[in-house]
Amino acid sequence: MSPESQTDAEHDDVPHDECGVFGVFAPGEQVSKLVYYGLYALQHRGQESAGMAVSNGQRIMVFKDMGLVSQVFDESTLNSLRGDLAIGHTRYSTTGASVWKNAQPTFKPTPSGGLALAHNGNLTNTDELEAFARARVGVGGEVPHKSSMDSTNDTSLVTTIMASYDEPLEDVAMELLPKLVGAFSLVFMNENTLFAARDPQGVRPLVLGRLHSGWVVASETAAIDIVGGTFVREIEPGEMIAIDAAGLRSRRFAPARPKGCIFEYVYVARPDTVIAGRRIHNVRVKVGKILAREAPADADLVIPVPESGVPAAIGYAAESGIPFGMGLVKNNYVGRTFIQPSQTLRNLGIRLKLNPLRDVIEGKRLVVVDDSIVRGNTQRQLVRMLREAGAAEVHVRISSPPVEWPCFYGLDFATRAQLIAPGLTNDEICRSIGADSLSYVSLEGLIQATHVPKDNLCRACFDGIYPIEVPPGQSAEMGLDAPEAPACGGYENVEFDRINHKEAS
Repeated sequence: MSPESQTDAEHDDVPHDECGVFGVFAPGEQVSKLVYYGLYALQHRGQESAGMAVSNGQRIMVFKDMGLVSQVFDESTLNSLRGDLAIGHTRYSTTGASVWKNAQPTFKPTPSGGLALAHNGNLTNTDELEAFARARVGVGGEVPHKSSMDSTNDTSLVTTIMASYDEPLEDVAMELLPKLVGAFSLVFMNENTLFAARDPQGVRPLVLGRLHSGWVVASETAAIDIVGGTFVREIEPGEMIAIDAAGLRSRRFAPARPKGCIFEYVYVARPDTVIAGRRIHNVRVKVGKILAREAPADADLVIPVPESGVPAAIGYAAESGIPFGMGLVKNNYVGRTFIQPSQTLRNLGIRLKLNPLRDVIEGKRLVVVDDSIVRGNTQRQLVRMLREAGAAEVHVRISSPPVEWPCFYGLDFATRAQLIAPGLTNDEICRSIGADSLSYVSLEGLIQATHVPKDNLCRACFDGIYPIEVPPGQSAEMGLDAPEAPACGGYENVEFDRINHKEAS
């Protein structure tokens, strides 16, 4: 994660996915507008840049820029991007700096035309891929290096390698995809064919939908719904599909070893998305019910931290019998910004996004339901704000287990030093955020709510069991082997020690 995005992320204090991908093959349709609306539906997966590549059968046109989907594209731009097939991408940087050259889709000329590619996930064997790319391109060839500011993301390596072959793209992909290690949901294209592929573990989601005049692939089913498509099925782990004028065909490049990301259920995916046959909203409501059974509280009102805490709070209230209420109002127009706020505005913290309804919460014993605690900054400010608004007690309930381990597969908590849970007990975290009590749902309870077998889920951020091997150098670089933060009680000491630990790491 780049220094720029890291600073913003620490202030924001919520997990972010790397990106969302979308692809469409629909002759006769204005595919650029379908991609636009598809990316709009996937905006929650990445807010730093957006882009699309469109082919008219003769050439591929790419348009991308920093900012939100609505800021990058306008009517005249979309009207100029005409063709029968297209791919799109919305990005939050985890590998590579947040600069224009790292916006996607990436594009490379090939011996037979062009190649555009977009990627959701994170590869863990970039050193090996870089060496492979240099061997193929040769001395003097342009190969992106992860430490440079020129297209540092792992996606560029894949595009460079694919473009170096003078063979049909479908055959090239079948040769290269088994060499990729890590999490990848890819959409890519040449002038005539749309491709989509998912890593053998299926860590990040990727789904297939049917349009009246073609096909669509997307990170989430909600994006298929938005463009008027019909969900067909998930693209299987280890599967690649190709779509062109001859129709749709499927090829398998590796055996499926399913390890879907459990954090998609907790936070990342939209509540109206379906994963593994379950609506995410319904899963989160069930998690809330399980949380109420595992961690009851003597309180007057259950309130969510909007928006992600709403379904679990509904479930908690229903199971506990404590009334549900909206005690916080969210400003939906405060998102990621490239304008650095003044210190005065930074001190406002969470108030820029949330404001308490004093009449609702004053004098009440509150159960405050949120989806996760990553760094603790948001919860600390939130509890303080609720007390200032007159809350008698604040009992925090979290609809996921403690996040104790870094993610190497596309979420932005990349070192243990960035997390509050490692090295601190539950009581110490509770004192750090200033709550009267703090409880998390158990990992077993969360898994139960998903209806997915435990062994088919990646749970590494919660239990440290990584389904895909992480190179030793990378694990050390990301703090996996770093010493723990010292356990200590009290707000000031906990915060001070964790800051020092992070700087030392």
